Amino acid sequence: MLFCNGIKPADLDLAKIKVKFNMGKVQDIKNEINMELDRKGLGNKIKPAMSIGVTAGSRGIDNIDLILRYVCQYLEGRGAKPFIIPAMGSHGGATSKGQVAVLKKLKISPETMGVPIKSSMDVVKIGETDNNSPVYIDQYAHGADGIVVVNRVKPHTDFIAGIESGLMKMMAVGLGKAKGCAAMHLHGLGETIPKAARIIIDKAPILIGLAILENSRDETYRIEAINPEDIEKRERELLIESKENVPKLPMEYLDVLIIEEIGKMYSGTGMDTKVIGRMKIFGEIEPQKPSIRKIVALNLAKSSAGNALGIGLADLTTKKLVDSIDYGATYANTIATTFLERAKVPVTVKDDKEAIEVAVNTVGPVTEESIKLAIIRNTLELEELYVTQAVLDEMDTEKIEVINENVRMKFDSIGNLNYEE
Repeated sequence: MLFCNGIKPADLDLAKIKVKFNMGKVQDIKNEINMELDRKGLGNKIKPAMSIGVTAGSRGIDNIDLILRYVCQYLEGRGAKPFIIPAMGSHGGATSKGQVAVLKKLKISPETMGVPIKSSMDVVKIGETDNNSPVYIDQYAHGADGIVVVNRVKPHTDFIAGIESGLMKMMAVGLGKAKGCAAMHLHGLGETIPKAARIIIDKAPILIGLAILENSRDETYRIEAINPEDIEKRERELLIESKENVPKLPMEYLDVLIIEEIGKMYSGTGMDTKVIGRMKIFGEIEPQKPSIRKIVALNLAKSSAGNALGIGLADLTTKKLVDSIDYGATYANTIATTFLERAKVPVTVKDDKEAIEVAVNTVGPVTEESIKLAIIRNTLELEELYVTQAVLDEMDTEKIEVINENVRMKFDSIGNLNYEE
């Protein structure tokens, strides 16, 4: 194949670098939870035999099984009768059994929690927002004497707002089950989640929120209890802190980003939209940085079970990735979000070598010395990556450690990427 730049990937000089992220984490989960819940006076709100639902989402949050178990133990220790509510919108195939199965994969079950799991897709409408969205809540949550909302606060992959993924979303979307999830998407997540959550806080028996923050390695960094009336204000503050901690690329511009593997375990969108600076959602503002001209996705993780949601965010991919796509699983997930662009298969070439070669030669007039290229394993593990010298020259040396400045790309007999270090 003939290209104007004439760049050959194997001729590029790479450096392997390590990014210095925040690695602080909670050392004693149980003690932290007990102190936080006591600090906010939850024990004083609990009456003997009080029925209290504790929310459990579908995401693989670090220590989530321990966190939920310790919350339930705290409640039981004060005479309450806690139970787990699957609060995950339409996940788990939008069935009560499917949602229980999702929790089981996260080590959340009646056996591990020591309390019942009450799962239903039936909901109660408790209000309507001023932009005409119905507000629903799980029937078991609605019938409980109290609700403890537990979730991680983090950036959402589908929109940018003051409230994204956290306690407010857990109430509006998670507890709203499939009907609530559909209503929030239909009326706009960024605008409607806070409106719906305010109604739930006002009308449902929310006792307390327990916010989880993670460090750059997705480890439990902070656990904070928040009284219902303070949830919105405090979550906005915690989201800012979370955005500072989430893994991100240590540069603002790239000609080419090569992602070795995409998949659902790395992001709900296959590759984290905030990491790559692309969302492709009509009406939503695209992230201003990083700015990346060409994105190459090389492989689909086996554990993603053929779900290639997010492949449409790439510019180039490989035949092996496309051959591994389960279109039924991918489309079921994509259609539910309504963001169909994300499932479109990009330009597909025979192997890694050709994909990278096409990318580096379609970004305009660059040379082997000037091209700004980075290679990452996936969008979750960003601590170590490979960059060209042009990228390295512009990096803040206080924020990175250079492991090896003499690395070359190499390819096996069937064109798979490897490295010569």
